Amino acid sequence: MTKPIQPSQTQAFYLQAILSFGISMTAMTIAIVYLPAAGWIRAFLALGLLYLVTSTVTLCKVVRDRQELSVVTNRVDQARLDKLLADHDPFRVDA
Repeated sequence: MTKPIQPSQTQAFYLQAILSFGISMTAMTIAIVYLPAAGWIRAFLALGLLYLVTSTVTLCKVVRDRQELSVVTNRVDQARLDKLLADHDPFRVDA
């Protein structure tokens, strides 16, 4: 009746995303630590980096939730259509 949901990403893609995040976060942290500037400037940049990371995680969750909601809605609509088609008898005559 309904197709099972297939995973849309591979383990390699997942690993690449994690490594990319880790490397970029490490590079930015090292750059901020060794920046030849006053401490308050480095603290401000570190706070901006933290805010950027948390807002990115929030955005990812929102996009994922919206995509999952559309998948669930499509599956519910498909189940309704399957039930309607199963209950329909084209040869039945209403008298």
